[in-house]
Amino acid sequence: MRQSTTQITIDTRRQGLVDITAPIRRWVDAQAMQSGLLTVLCRHTSASLLIQENAAPEVRTDIEAYFERIAPESSSYLHDDEGPDDMPAHLRAALTQVQLSIPVIDATLALGTWQGIYLFEHRRRPHGRSLALHLIGD
Repeated sequence: MRQSTTQITIDTRRQGLVDITAPIRRWVDAQAMQSGLLTVLCRHTSASLLIQENAAPEVRTDIEAYFERIAPESSSYLHDDEGPDDMPAHLRAALTQVQLSIPVIDATLALGTWQGIYLFEHRRRPHGRSLALHLIGD
């Protein structure tokens, strides 16, 4: 049994879903493990992680619009230290997840045909988002 860890930074340009499958897949491939479990942790409270449809861009657009409706920017929030998108970003992260577990089978992430790994940026301005990756396996 072996373990590997790393941290990667994903630069975001705006609110929305950023496909991060490729850099994660490259790192997993470099570890040369045939089977195992990958954990990905987003180290922030105003961004999150999703496994979602990777073929039709309308899916991402609809997801982003949905979260704008259920956690809109508003002057009614008490917490607005970093601007009007601050508290909605925390709500959106709370409604999704900051950690994913993905099996590695035959040296490959066990994602479905139409699945991709996404960082969901909930803030309007660009950020460098830190992700911690941990792979355990053989």
